Amino acid sequence: RRPRGPGPINDDNRVAIAAAGGIEVLVSLARDGNERQKERAAGALWNLAINDDLKVAIAAAGGIEVLIALARHGSEGQKDCAAGALWNLAVNDDNEAAIAAAGGVEVLVSLARDGNEMQKVLAAGALWSLAHNDNSVAIA
Repeated sequence: RRPRGPGPINDDNRVAIAAAGGIEVLVSLARDGNERQKERAAGALWNLAINDDLKVAIAAAGGIEVLIALARHGSEGQKDCAAGALWNLAVNDDNEAAIAAAGGVEVLVSLARDGNEMQKVLAAGALWSLAHNDNSVAIA
């Protein structure tokens, strides 16, 4: 269940972005931005979600639902980034349940079956994290 991100690790910058209100801005862009903004915002959330505290903050800001929507209806790049972010977010018991409750399992299964090569890898990783389920949180 080791989290992964699209870029190099710099946790100080992750924390600084969150402290400056960046998570809320990124969730808003992922929901309401133009196509490029949505992809970049989802990619940033993927990277921020490596940090355990930021996993919680992203979920609290409504990020899980936004990322599931991108994984379902986004462009190829948006789906890649959303699946990666959901994988990292799934490494948290509360987020596991939230992802399942928001319909994320079905979306991730669809990407694992029908997505491009990257989407299949990332969606399978997210499903693995959900299935690992240390605390027996019901996901379906």
